[in-house]
Amino acid sequence: MNKRNIMNLLLAGGIALPVGGLAVPYALFFVPASSGGDGGGINAKDALGNDVKLTEWMKTHPSGDHSLVQGLKGDPTYLVVNDTGIENFGINAVCTHLGCVVPWVSAENKFKCPCHGSQYNNQGKVVRGPALCPWPWPCERERQCSCRLVAWS
Repeated sequence: MNKRNIMNLLLAGGIALPVGGLAVPYALFFVPASSGGDGGGINAKDALGNDVKLTEWMKTHPSGDHSLVQGLKGDPTYLVVNDTGIENFGINAVCTHLGCVVPWVSAENKFKCPCHGSQYNNQGKVVRGPALCPWPWPCERERQCSCRLVAWS
């Protein structure tokens, strides 16, 4: 092989390396992420950071209770207890108006935002503004006696 061919190969390799380094991530951007595995959910955590176990949770929380747990992305999420167990959804406790954490007012059977007065019913739908959007519901499902939160799909 003569010097000219070696220089041409070095030039082609020197150009292909950065072009390939940029082209591969660009191409992978258009490949959808696989849904694989467990759906990306997390176990709900109590105030101490321990996983919520349904049997223990039901012993300490009566029917009608709305208690905060750590939900998806670390957001505060209400678990609603009914007569048969926990509802099949959690309610994100962050106000859709300006992001305040909204407490449950059991006397009025609704959530009331302390920042600007938005009110939500017991399922997180707006009753009174200024918030316009209802709360998102992280889906809750029971699995192996624990409470697992996953995003709606």
